[in-house]
Amino acid sequence: MIIAAHQPQYFPWLGYFDKISQADIFVLLDSVQFKKNEWQNRNRIKTSQGWQWLTVPIQHHFGQTIHDVQICQARNWRTKHLHALKTNYSNAPFFEKYWSEIEDIFTVNWQNLSALNIYVIKKLMKLLNIHTPVHIASQLPSLPNTPDERLIKIVEYFQADSYLAGEGGKSYMDLTKFREAKIEVIFQNFIHPVYPQLFNNFEPYMSILDLLFNCGNRSLEILSSKERVEYEYHSYWSASG
Repeated sequence: MIIAAHQPQYFPWLGYFDKISQADIFVLLDSVQFKKNEWQNRNRIKTSQGWQWLTVPIQHHFGQTIHDVQICQARNWRTKHLHALKTNYSNAPFFEKYWSEIEDIFTVNWQNLSALNIYVIKKLMKLLNIHTPVHIASQLPSLPNTPDERLIKIVEYFQADSYLAGEGGKSYMDLTKFREAKIEVIFQNFIHPVYPQLFNNFEPYMSILDLLFNCGNRSLEILSSKERVEYEYHSYWSASG
């Protein structure tokens, strides 16, 4: 059984959902520290002028967990995001198919960032036809504070034997600890697909919304294409030494 985990993000990019689709269980790490200027409260969409941020305004202090970050109510961000999405994607082939589902997200007066992101991720999984069970880290039994021990504990909690990590994990994960815990580490190597987009040249690394509005029912097929997604398997515990 493969476990994957990631911080809950706002309208995540394609690789995020590929990771979910490849896992048997996906854990949303809402109990880790919020990082400013990353992806937990913003993402990118394509426009006629290139790409632009959709940013959820927040109130937070250093060291606060994602689970505790509150959304700033002084700014009318929901209306701005709706307007930006409608302006830039209303001519996309599958805009009408998904618009009511996306618009529904912004009818809620969200107070908590994590609650918003979790709702968004689950809704997008449904639209993509991804059925991986999702669990919330803050709802699991107490987890260690150190990253490697936290992930090992999550894998052990679900009685799994493998962990699917992002490619960046190669630079900071202590693989010896996973080997000692008899956990196989799989590194994702997502090769970004090129698909039909609105406006001029192709822009990679957009929110998954860009793929959905442009490609509709083919989105998961494009996302999971074996010609574009490759994995490296590292069985650290299968061999001695």
